Amino acid sequence: SLSPTGAQFLVEPLWRPAVLWDRVNLTCQGSGTAGATTWYKDGQRLWQQGSDHFKANMKGTYQCCRPGTGHSPPVIVSEDWRVLQVPTRAQLEQDMVTLCCRG
Repeated sequence: SLSPTGAQFLVEPLWRPAVLWDRVNLTCQGSGTAGATTWYKDGQRLWQQGSDHFKANMKGTYQCCRPGTGHSPPVIVSEDWRVLQVPTRAQLEQDMVTLCCRG
């Protein structure tokens, strides 16, 4: 996800929505100070900060913030048993889209 004025997320694996059983890894990127990242889950500041990497081990909505860059767009991590996922890259109306049904 990209934000013109804030930090951005690199989410692995590269399918959306992200689900816990995929062992979701979040990386906070931006022009702000590296190694000074603050993480948020469901709007609450998490105890883990400093690292640009975070392993999501609970469902919820995650954001990161780097000094001088601002907050990232939110990333939702689900714990659903079955999901219909799409690739993370932006899609245009005329594009063929690969859907993935997983459970």
